[in-house]
Amino acid sequence: MNLLKSTGTIGGLTMVSRILGFGREMLTSRILGASNATDAFVVAFRLPNTFRRLFGEGAFSAGFVPLFSQRLHGENGAEEARKFSEEVLAVFLPTLIIFTLVFQVIMGPFVAALSGYVGDKLEFTTFLTRITFPYLLLISLVSLFSGILNSLTRFTAAAFAPALLNLMMMLALLVVPDGGKPSATALAVAVTVGGVIQLALLLIATKRAGISLRLRRPRMTPGVRQFVRVVIPATLGAGVYQISAFIDTFFLTRLGTGAPSYFNFADRLNQLPLGVIGAALGTAILPQISRHVGAGEPDKAATIQAQAAELAMLLCLPAALALCAAAGPLVGALFQGGRFSAEDTAITAQVLAIIVLGLPAYVLVKVLTPGFYSRQDTGTPVKIAALVLVANVVLNFALIPVFGIAGLSAVVAFTSWLNCAILYVILHRRGHFRMPGWLMTRILRQFLAGGVMVAAIYGVRLVIGDWFTGGFGHRILGLGALIGSGLAVYFPLVWVLGGVDKEAFRTLLRRKKPVADAG
Repeated sequence: MNLLKSTGTIGGLTMVSRILGFGREMLTSRILGASNATDAFVVAFRLPNTFRRLFGEGAFSAGFVPLFSQRLHGENGAEEARKFSEEVLAVFLPTLIIFTLVFQVIMGPFVAALSGYVGDKLEFTTFLTRITFPYLLLISLVSLFSGILNSLTRFTAAAFAPALLNLMMMLALLVVPDGGKPSATALAVAVTVGGVIQLALLLIATKRAGISLRLRRPRMTPGVRQFVRVVIPATLGAGVYQISAFIDTFFLTRLGTGAPSYFNFADRLNQLPLGVIGAALGTAILPQISRHVGAGEPDKAATIQAQAAELAMLLCLPAALALCAAAGPLVGALFQGGRFSAEDTAITAQVLAIIVLGLPAYVLVKVLTPGFYSRQDTGTPVKIAALVLVANVVLNFALIPVFGIAGLSAVVAFTSWLNCAILYVILHRRGHFRMPGWLMTRILRQFLAGGVMVAAIYGVRLVIGDWFTGGFGHRILGLGALIGSGLAVYFPLVWVLGGVDKEAFRTLLRRKKPVADAG
């Protein structure tokens, strides 16, 4: 499958989910504001999401997708792949159930240690977390079925599934718009209900793709042992990243009321290009790189990574620069109103302008790590992640007492670049991936086009500055002018400067539209 088409399918549907996510956050900011109830929900939602990234998306895909793909394209094809999936499910499901039950028991002390909350705020945060935590089990199973569908190059259902969660959360806020504890509780319930609906969609899509899994008795078969050998280092590596997320939460909850909310709203904007570009590219290239590596074609695998890096920077670089340059107007237009004040907007915009500086690096990490995972080397990223974690902790302790939430945001951006740099250096030294000259030249031209775009955005801000302090309608119109001017400058200029493979895009435009994959 063509990389642009695969990324476009995943990214386009992910964009739908992200837009709905903005709708959800716009409702949340206006109904709940940056309050104690919002902070409690942010922590309650962050915990299962953090463990989801540990058990689900990254580690599970890193172990499952290459092994599933090998069986799918090997002897007995789909039948062998289905058997392997059933064997993994038989061990994965009870593990998740036990983990979820254990955390339900220890939730109070765990939340207290993580957040530092006491009294009513601790009690309410623990209550919400007990409601949201089953989402971990549900979404981890979604990751399994997504891995199957992605290996079959059927990306649609898996990419659309997150939109269902956002729809349920928006519905909860519309049904319970009172603010405070009632709205936060409705949001928590919607998280788990949304997980049930997502799992149902993926089960149906997998069945339509011709693979129906039945429950087996848990057994450590050769396939499961192979999976465990690959996924445990990846889980440890993901665990290091999630410890970093817990550390961020630890500091945020101690910065006073509103800090978790500010970071959450800023990160929602930061996550748009991360999800649309980074996750889409990582999902699209892992099966392709695994196939070429398995076939003894390392040059083709490296070419796919280079093409993915070019596409990542082409789309991510202007997004990061624009988010930084237009942080204030963007946050004001989307979130300000109701219980979310102009002061809340200013703090959130400051956080956003800093964390997006690490955005290109974070997306490039999604491009570089498949170079390890496709070779079943999940140990090296673990060591790198551990080193980055140490830097994260040291820098947080050094900068937060001086700069507060801005210091934490700077650490997030810097450690993203540190992780990216180390991954690339190791791949380069092993001869698995070296940035070709044509890629470096195009990225430099993309930077030049991005610089001109930033100048254009600041120029528009000077001309229509009064719009951004007016009513909601004026703020939205001003935001549209900023976005429009950025797009009008960057993409034509990057085309003229040669910051993109023109022939590849011409070929894509000339190609007849293929029949869409079912599912």
